[in-house]
Amino acid sequence: MITACLDIYLFMTQPMNIKETLAYEIKTGSSVSVLSKNLHNQNIISRPYYLSIYARLTGQAGKLKVGEYILKPGMSPHQLLTTIVSGKVKQYSITLVEGNTFWQMMDLINNSPYLSHNLNNLSDNEIMSRLGYANQHPEGQFYPDTYHFPKGLSDIDFLHRAYDQMQQHLNEAWQNRDIGLPFKTPYEALIMASIVEKESALASERTTIAGVFINRLRKRMRLQTDPTVIYGLGRNFDGDIRYRDLRNDTPYNTYTRKGLPPTPIAMPGIGSIEAVMHPENTDYIFFVAKGDGSGQHEFSSTLAEHEKLVDKYQRKR
Repeated sequence: MITACLDIYLFMTQPMNIKETLAYEIKTGSSVSVLSKNLHNQNIISRPYYLSIYARLTGQAGKLKVGEYILKPGMSPHQLLTTIVSGKVKQYSITLVEGNTFWQMMDLINNSPYLSHNLNNLSDNEIMSRLGYANQHPEGQFYPDTYHFPKGLSDIDFLHRAYDQMQQHLNEAWQNRDIGLPFKTPYEALIMASIVEKESALASERTTIAGVFINRLRKRMRLQTDPTVIYGLGRNFDGDIRYRDLRNDTPYNTYTRKGLPPTPIAMPGIGSIEAVMHPENTDYIFFVAKGDGSGQHEFSSTLAEHEKLVDKYQRKR
């Protein structure tokens, strides 16, 4: 009896026959006997009944957690069993990119082989209804970040996490916002943050660009920003904005309509949200891209100054 216990102890604490990192999936209804048999068939362990006996004696046999686990060289059967009982499953990740649109985000999610899919081929309204947010426009409502998750997580649960993260960050920023901003609700600030996200290539310019647009709102000037027009064109946009696009009146055309567009136009990151809540105090109401690949802009307070800068950087006069 003592010899048998010693054999089991040595078996459980010595490294398994693993030459390279492997993935092993515990499926629903799987037992320690199935685990032992599979590991033996793959020549990973030599005595499968030892693993089964040990798991039963320690009360771990009925505690296996469903999921995908990593088997590494040097891992012992004891370490493997502990990992599976604790539920430390392999994690996958998806990065939601700042400035991407909702449909770009959904393309990424729908193409992930590691999520379980329930939302394919649904409209935006149907997706939001499935999430429990009926009648909400989806754009800008999901926080751009890298999310880690186990294989088989549903796309619905994934989106819930991203949605909750955005609401948390937005509400915290709203509570600490500067006094006197021209926004009635956090959602209006979110719309502005999405515009700042699309207009600012450099983090250092976000607060200045936010200040420009907020000055325009206060003066009841049109925002006149191309990204909103492009968003209004939808997937039909071919990468080249034309004069006729600027004259084509849509709810998102800030050249033809005053105020904010009806919804965000992209996923803003926390930098753009904070910039809108704490904009630079400036008298600038214009800016123009230098067009030299740096992402920098020149800012001005009068139309005359702005026209000179447009001549310099865009018309090349």
